[in-house]
Amino acid sequence: MNVASFDTTKRLVEGLLEEVGNGKTQLPDFQRGWVWDDHHIRDLIASVSLSFPIGAVMTLETGGPDVNFKPRPIEGADESLREVSPDLLVLDGQQRLTSLFQSLKTGKPVATRDTKDNEISRWYYLDMKKCLDDDVDREEAVLSVPEDRKVKTFRGEVTLDLSTPENEYANDIFPLRYIFNEGVWMKGYIEYWQLNADKWSLYQEFNERVIKRFGQYQVPVIELDKETPKEAVCIVFEKVNQGGVSLTVFELLTASFAADDFQLREDWENREERLRNAHPVLSGMENTLFLQALTLLATKARGNTISCRRRDILRLRTDEYKEWANKTEQGFMEAAKFLHGQKIFNNRDLPYRTQLVPLAAILADLENVANTEGARQKIARWFWCGILGEMYGGTTETRFSQDLIDVTNWVHGESELPRTIQDANFQANRLLTLRTRNSAAYKGIHALLMRDGSRDFLSGIPIEDTTFFDESVDIHHIFPRNWCARQGIGSSLFNSIVNKTAISARTNRSIGGRAPSLYLPTLERNAKVSPEVMDEILESHRIPAWTLRLDDFNRFFADRAEGLLERIESAMGKQIAREEGIFRQEERDDDFDINAVIDNGESVRIEFKSSLRMNLHTNKTDKRMELAALKTLAAFLNSDGGSLLIGVADDHEPVGIQIDGFPNEDRMNLHLGNIVNRTMGALAMQHIDISFQDFRGVRIMVLTCERSNHPVFVKDGNEEVFYIRSGAATQSLSIKDAHTYINDRF
Repeated sequence: MNVASFDTTKRLVEGLLEEVGNGKTQLPDFQRGWVWDDHHIRDLIASVSLSFPIGAVMTLETGGPDVNFKPRPIEGADESLREVSPDLLVLDGQQRLTSLFQSLKTGKPVATRDTKDNEISRWYYLDMKKCLDDDVDREEAVLSVPEDRKVKTFRGEVTLDLSTPENEYANDIFPLRYIFNEGVWMKGYIEYWQLNADKWSLYQEFNERVIKRFGQYQVPVIELDKETPKEAVCIVFEKVNQGGVSLTVFELLTASFAADDFQLREDWENREERLRNAHPVLSGMENTLFLQALTLLATKARGNTISCRRRDILRLRTDEYKEWANKTEQGFMEAAKFLHGQKIFNNRDLPYRTQLVPLAAILADLENVANTEGARQKIARWFWCGILGEMYGGTTETRFSQDLIDVTNWVHGESELPRTIQDANFQANRLLTLRTRNSAAYKGIHALLMRDGSRDFLSGIPIEDTTFFDESVDIHHIFPRNWCARQGIGSSLFNSIVNKTAISARTNRSIGGRAPSLYLPTLERNAKVSPEVMDEILESHRIPAWTLRLDDFNRFFADRAEGLLERIESAMGKQIAREEGIFRQEERDDDFDINAVIDNGESVRIEFKSSLRMNLHTNKTDKRMELAALKTLAAFLNSDGGSLLIGVADDHEPVGIQIDGFPNEDRMNLHLGNIVNRTMGALAMQHIDISFQDFRGVRIMVLTCERSNHPVFVKDGNEEVFYIRSGAATQSLSIKDAHTYINDRF
């Protein structure tokens, strides 16, 4: 990639604002709107009046061969300027230039917002006397006056009336709309005061110490030349806008295509509606996924490197988009049909949204060949290897391009197994850690069972799309959670995927919290079937029916785990190694060997806290203690999971949860849930398992976190902070680093 070429200079602010006013300086269409509030504007004016620096402005020269963005005038400038071709586009400094332009040049009130984000309209003035008083903070000398130019109390009493020039003169209040044409206002001021020597002296000093500073004020300007490539503009823009919302590749491409009179946003909205209406599985379609699939096809057609990285999308030409958009849309339509055949019916149960990209590109590229039985079988094997091997959880653009090449060649009989199939691996003990639908493999296994004929417990018919939606089919426990807890079965077992299957909400209500031996006769009566037929229905879920009738959880767990592994092997076309006894509870510890974990000390997935809320130095509850625990939980959720042990000191010594002063464990559990919901959001608790265990004579709280499928922030005051695990420590990320991390991981 070519790098940005730039020059640095200084320019008079008056000249910059003149070019804003005549349209020679405009904004690229991808820039967000002007958002500064009244306080920011007053502070900016005060800084200029004191010749304080306000930061640099960055511009991009227009007319380059690679960069052709649709421009738009800066807010407050005349709309007729849309017909003017600008010389420069503002990449950084929009808020400052807009604020100065509207308050100093337009001669109109500024439409801004107050501290409560209410829309207000303001004129800006300088109090001449306060500006010359060195004991007065300059911002106090900058007056923000309502549109009628009357300052009032909350009772409506007018405390300052500047609605006429004479009132401005009388109060020694200078209107900033005259700052670059002060002679006009000065003439009226002197005439009003009838050449009063004191007033003339006041104005002269004000002119020398304040007005001239505006006229002489210079702004550092970084000028990118017109040879700067599009991807460099994007990178530069994000570097200088770290405090705002990151620019998306779709927005940048929209601005680029608009210069060719093609409205990408309008085109996408029409396609998005068609795709979402085609099938519920496409209801979460994003423009980025569409652009990635299209770019794969476009780069393949060019005959050079196939890729869909950000820079490749930015290099798309308008004619290429038009050429490939319909074929890409059809690819996603075919992907929806394929997913329907694999019993993935809605977006919520789609294991990897990102896998839609290579799937749509492969189907679009193969066209009618993809509809043959041999092709479908090969594509299905690749698809399930990607899911069950969990191949699309990180940075995936390279795999996308490999998939398009490998799978299409494989289908045509021109190559060996695709690398995704070669690389995919499923460990048998992974079944023990699949507990929630945030895992692609968790969703995939349930879809696989439905694909292979699992039947509804009550109706007995296979779970198809109609059954799925009409009966509100979801994933529920087979041995009920409450029953398992009463039997002393560890949560890591009864919450795992081995003890869950897809059943209707009506069936789940019939099960309740009862033992299987008790709820099965109820299901048989409601379904009007014999025990033998019910056994067949259970077997369609790979559930060994006899173990349920005996309430034998251990044998059920081991036998069903084996059944699931057999289905996974069949889908992936690969053998899975088994470890003897891994699925039998009597040969495993409940969740983990608590003594061994604590003896081994803190690590990337283990951390100790002496207390949840008690400060052991002050012997008082302390919000900082809670915040420290929340940071660790968020870091585990945003990384690869882990366990926080509360009631254990850093030196591995037992402290116990009693020091936190909760009347019982339920109250401590409830308190933890409340603070997580308040600071991290309700979704976070879905990925945190809470248990209490004995350790050297005391009780400790164990908070086991699974990797979250969405970013988790911790609200600390008015800020929301993003944390990850780095070694055995919790680390916060800057806005820029968090954005990069989230894009790569979620």
